[in-house]
Formats: sequence, structure tokens, C-alpha cells
Amino acid sequence: MTQQPPQSPLRRSSPRHPSTHPPAPRPPRTFQGRLATLLEMIKFRHSVFALPFALAAMVVAAGGCPSLWTLFWIVAACVAARSMAMAYNRLIDRDLDARNPRTQDRALPAGLISPSFTRGFTLISGAMLVLAAGMLNPLCLLLSPLAILVLLGYSHCKHYTHGAHFVLGAALGIAPLGAWIAVRGSFEGLPVFLALGVLLWTAGFDIIYSCLDVEVDRRDGLYSLPARVGIRPALSGAAWLHLVSVVCFALFVWEADLSWRAWAALAIVTALLFFEHRQVRPDDLSRVGPAFFTFNAAISIVFFLGVI
Repeated sequence: MTQQPPQSPLRRSSPRHPSTHPPAPRPPRTFQGRLATLLEMIKFRHSVFALPFALAAMVVAAGGCPSLWTLFWIVAACVAARSMAMAYNRLIDRDLDARNPRTQDRALPAGLISPSFTRGFTLISGAMLVLAAGMLNPLCLLLSPLAILVLLGYSHCKHYTHGAHFVLGAALGIAPLGAWIAVRGSFEGLPVFLALGVLLWTAGFDIIYSCLDVEVDRRDGLYSLPARVGIRPALSGAAWLHLVSVVCFALFVWEADLSWRAWAALAIVTALLFFEHRQVRPDDLSRVGPAFFTFNAAISIVFFLGVI
């Protein structure tokens, strides 16, 4: 029998080798680094998700572009509202995220930022929302605590009700209502169609996205429609919600007496929603990810461009 030559120590594999076990990322040392990490955690760039719908309601309420003062504070309120809600959601779900293989690398469970830093960011964002509301008009300021209650409520509803998807939809749906009130200083019926459309559109998308965590939700006792009824019926329900959302958007365009360009944009939005559902199947959710969020952000931008 031929004896094999001893393996060179340089060629010997080790389970601790950096190529197979890279070192864990270190927490940033500077305030700017921690802030950048937090903004990445809450996907700050996705603030564009509901903002175009708010701006669409704004231009219809104003009959064109409002003052730069109003525009600035509406944008500030929308960005602050989403930042507060996302940071709060990540904060209270950090233990759940740590047990979920899909989310365990997020900044909080990974130890890249501290809960106290996230808590401070949440409070400052909430204060900015109230400040922006006060700068717009007294009714916006009066309604700001109710908006905060809805925005933060979603993070708790998932522990108690399968309707949490619709609470998230309401959190985004109040954006066009708030923008309308910011311009007019009063509540009217027309933006309700747009708000309801955003609510159903968001709820449908959230149902699709929650299909990724069916087993985790069942294990941890979290409430979601896919965990309750299964992935296939949940995807079918999301499709119906998106169909009704298109009807609501159409009612808004009709009642606002907008031009053919808005109808053309709505046709594109309908096509995008159709292709969105064509990309997901009960046995293949591989395309539900960050690009899916970008896809839905395009829907809101297209609708806004058609309105203006």
C-alpha cells in the first residue's frame, strides 16, 4: 500500500478559517456611523413608498403646486412618520428578528446599534412629526397623536390579530389624508378614495411579503394571514385586495376630474400589479425581496406622475 504524503499545514482546511467564518461586523464607533447603520436598518430610502400618494393628494387639494412652505412640511411629516414607525418596529421586534434566519443579521439583533440609540431616534422622529404637523395648521397638529397611535399600533397588532396587514395599510393610507388636510385645513371626502386604495394596496403587498415567514410566525405565535390560511389562499386574497385598490384609485381619478394622463398612469399601475403577482407562486417566493419593494415604489411614483 502506498503511503500518502502528509498534507501541508498551509493546505489544511480549518473550520475557523476567515474564508469560511468571516469575522462579525463591528459596531460603528461614530455617531454618523451609527446613524447610517440605523437608516439602512429601517430602509430610509423606501420613504418614497407612500410619499408620492401623499403628494398626489396635495397637488389635487391645491389645484397645482402649493407653497414651498407647505410642500416642505408635508415631506418632512411623511419622512418623520415612516422613520418613527420603522425604528419602533425594529426596536420591539429585535428578539423576534434574532430568532428569524431571514432577519437575524439586522443591525439591532446583530448588535451593530444599541436599543437606546434606536429609542432616541424614534422619539426624535416622533417629535419631528408633531413639529411638522404644527407648522402646517392647527387641525394637523390636533390629529398628530392619532396618527402616531396608528403608526406605532401596527407593531403590536401582529401579536393579537390577523388584521395586522390592514393596520399597516392604514398607517400608509393616512398619508394622503394628512396631505389633503395640510393644504385645505379641513377634511373632505375625495381623498378617502385614495387613502382606501393605498390601504388595500399596502395590505396586499404585506400579505405577499409575510409569506416568507409563515413557519416562523407559526412558531412564535405571530398573527398573519399566510400563517392562518396558508400561502396559496393568502396570495389569492392579496390579488383581490390589489384589484379593489385599483378601483379605489380609479374613483379618485374620476372624482378629481383628472386628465387622460392620470388614467394612463393608472393603467400602468394596474399592469405593474399584474406582473407583480405573476412573479410569485406558492412554491416559489424567491423574487419577494428588496427588489420587490422597489417594484412597489415604482407603482406609487407612476401614479403620482400621472396625477401631476
